[in-house]
Amino acid sequence: MRVVVIGDTHGKHEDLGILEGDVLIHCGDFCDGFHRNPGDVRNIDAWFARQRFEVVLCIGGNHDFGAEDRTKRGEPVLEHAVWLLDDACVHRGLKFYGSPWLPHLQGWAFYLSSDGLREKWSLIPDDTDVLITHTPPFGILDQPRSRNVNCGCAHLLERVREVKPRFHLFGHNHASAGIEEDESTTFVNASVVDSSLEVVRSAAVLDIPAGSSGGE
Repeated sequence: MRVVVIGDTHGKHEDLGILEGDVLIHCGDFCDGFHRNPGDVRNIDAWFARQRFEVVLCIGGNHDFGAEDRTKRGEPVLEHAVWLLDDACVHRGLKFYGSPWLPHLQGWAFYLSSDGLREKWSLIPDDTDVLITHTPPFGILDQPRSRNVNCGCAHLLERVREVKPRFHLFGHNHASAGIEEDESTTFVNASVVDSSLEVVRSAAVLDIPAGSSGGE
């Protein structure tokens, strides 16, 4: 199964053109929270409709105020993608689970306190194959431009060590885009923009054997 992963497009998704594969995943920050264009959610949804995939999965990020407002009002967020808000989607035997929450940025979208984060991460199913979050786990592809601090979530890292998903996909820290592996999980920071919010990277492409691994 070809899984194409992007994150942190910040309204610049058109720069990526038309993508193709089996599953497209957006790891959040499809809006530009500095300028808050009310059409951002509609624009990304229209772009999703033109992509060539069997299924599109999307979560929110700290810039996605428009999406957060829709969830608070109980309104559908997207028509042309599966919106994952502490939800799972099983496709061709793989369990994908998405959750948008993140630490540190109080006043931004999908922020939660330490206790709130711990509660949300506890909901990640033990048999998750592909975990999708906006924040990285602490210490893994989570450094900003300064490269002297870690911005990921320690509670998320703790839960990832328990679940051991085959893949953990995220974004948020633009400067740390890339792939890192340990004995059980492949971590992908799929941010496509740099610090000036310009698209400088292509989508990450993963070829994943279909069929559940039971979280191992």
